[in-house]
Amino acid sequence: MRLIILGPPGAGKGTQAARIAESLGIPAISTGDIFRWNIKNETELGKQVKEITASGGYVSDDITNAIVEDRLAKDDCEPGFLLDGYPRTTGQVTALDAMLAKHDQSIDKVLELTVDEDAVVGRLLKRAEIEGRVDDTEDVIRTRLQVYRDETAPLAKVYADRNLLVQVDGLGEVDEVTERILAALKA
Repeated sequence: MRLIILGPPGAGKGTQAARIAESLGIPAISTGDIFRWNIKNETELGKQVKEITASGGYVSDDITNAIVEDRLAKDDCEPGFLLDGYPRTTGQVTALDAMLAKHDQSIDKVLELTVDEDAVVGRLLKRAEIEGRVDDTEDVIRTRLQVYRDETAPLAKVYADRNLLVQVDGLGEVDEVTERILAALKA
């Protein structure tokens, strides 16, 4: 199964992606994790990404598309995958469609975690404290949420128009949210 998970920063996408992927036996691919690894290891890409994310911006489509295409070419993606953090723009949707079309594939479903914005800000501030994430200050979080509303939220409409969108309430206990997602995927 080829899936995408959407939702604003702090909606629980990473947590749920790992659980869903394990349940389905497919890899969870997080562009955020790929970028953070490069930042931590001070690669050339990492230096570029660090500057962009420190200001609350998104990494360019060209860089992100290349990283995703390289990752989807790995053998473990043959039975399917779950993309977390990609696509984020309509340009990336077009690029993903083209990547998959080369292999006669397409996305099966798109999950959108819906959450209250103030709850998300609280969640991210708590995560920043626990994990020491310097990019999660309240101002940067609110900037990232605005960028999400402007650039990524419209993707929900694109996938809804294709009858691929499944919305799931992302608030509540982690196990409850997982159960709601798995039930929605079976429906």
